[in-house]
Amino acid sequence: MFDLDKWQEIFQAIAKNKMRTFATAFGVFWGILMLILLLGAGQGLQNGVQHSMLLDAINSIWVIPTRTSMSYEGMPSGRQHPLQEEDLESVDSEIGGIEFMSPENWMQGSYLVKYKNRGSAFGVYGTKSDYFDIKVTMKVSGGRALNLLDDREKRKVCYIGSRIVESLFPEGVDPVGQYLDIKGSMFKVVGTFEFEASNQMDQASRVYIPFSTFQQIFNPEKSVSLFAVTTGPGRMGKDLENDIVELLKIRQSIHPDDNQAFWVHNQEENFRQVQGLFDGIKTFIWIVGIGTLTAGIVGVSNIMIIVVKERTKEIGIRKAMGATPNSIVGLILQESIFITAVAGYIGLFLGVVLLESVNYALDAMGADSEFFRRPEVNFQVAIISLVILVVSGGLAGLFPALRAANIKPVEALKDE
Repeated sequence: MFDLDKWQEIFQAIAKNKMRTFATAFGVFWGILMLILLLGAGQGLQNGVQHSMLLDAINSIWVIPTRTSMSYEGMPSGRQHPLQEEDLESVDSEIGGIEFMSPENWMQGSYLVKYKNRGSAFGVYGTKSDYFDIKVTMKVSGGRALNLLDDREKRKVCYIGSRIVESLFPEGVDPVGQYLDIKGSMFKVVGTFEFEASNQMDQASRVYIPFSTFQQIFNPEKSVSLFAVTTGPGRMGKDLENDIVELLKIRQSIHPDDNQAFWVHNQEENFRQVQGLFDGIKTFIWIVGIGTLTAGIVGVSNIMIIVVKERTKEIGIRKAMGATPNSIVGLILQESIFITAVAGYIGLFLGVVLLESVNYALDAMGADSEFFRRPEVNFQVAIISLVILVVSGGLAGLFPALRAANIKPVEALKDE
């Protein structure tokens, strides 16, 4: 029940000791503000690093043949062992738990790609439709991506990046449906793509054509430069990586202990390691923030002890007039919680405003850092922090309140 007299008394006590109340509240305010800013900065750092990492699906694994480092079955070390289409077919049929799988072939160097009287050198890549489910940050900006029928029917179609569109096509010309001359062969543009991240803009200068078409026209040896897979539900990336490499070593007569014959980029493992690093950083931030907050709470407790000491005679008179211990405890707790809650809310509000201001400034300046992006605090975390703060304020006032409740009226009236 709302007790107006109690609130008036609390506000009178605060008004009587403005500087003391301000100093107490400032400790709590500063603690929650620093916690919010530290959490926001940590999240901004995590967002930036993860954004620069996640060029492909989190559960992707990329496999590239390099050179052997050990001799085996009469074959010397240092030999090259290019993948063949049959190797990929074997991986696809013999190993379970693969969600998407696609090879990626490219012409060595860049080739002249022409549209009418315009031309420039770009990279040309042969891939399958699954490739575009692995390159999750690649977005269709016009038309469509390559599909299964394009590869099955060996169609002479292509999917081009935004930089190629800017370079070859006049303003106002829709590239979809136009034809490009690639090394003497005409390819119909079926779609265009773009990337959001600035660190991927070099990939927006690529031309993708169906893998089967690439092999037939540009790669009669039928070798495969590299391939990528994603793990299916319930499959661990490291286990799938080991199974793939083990199978390829058997097929290509590579020593079982040769760990340098394939270069493997396991996005899932890398992401897990980075996530673990940031979990550690967040733990450290919470420790520092809570330590700062605790200092403020201790300050509240100390002030409430002083308040009880100063009001000993008043409390004694209250008890002599019939005030119950619970009413005395409630009065002290109410003041403690009020100061803590108000100071904490202001700190929380200001922290969120500062983080949003930084976000606005970064967007306004067009800043796109690889190491810092969208500093933010989870709303649920912010509310939980405030609740914990209020509860802590109650605990901070509890012991002084209990001390006040145990004061004997006779002793209190004698106190000078």
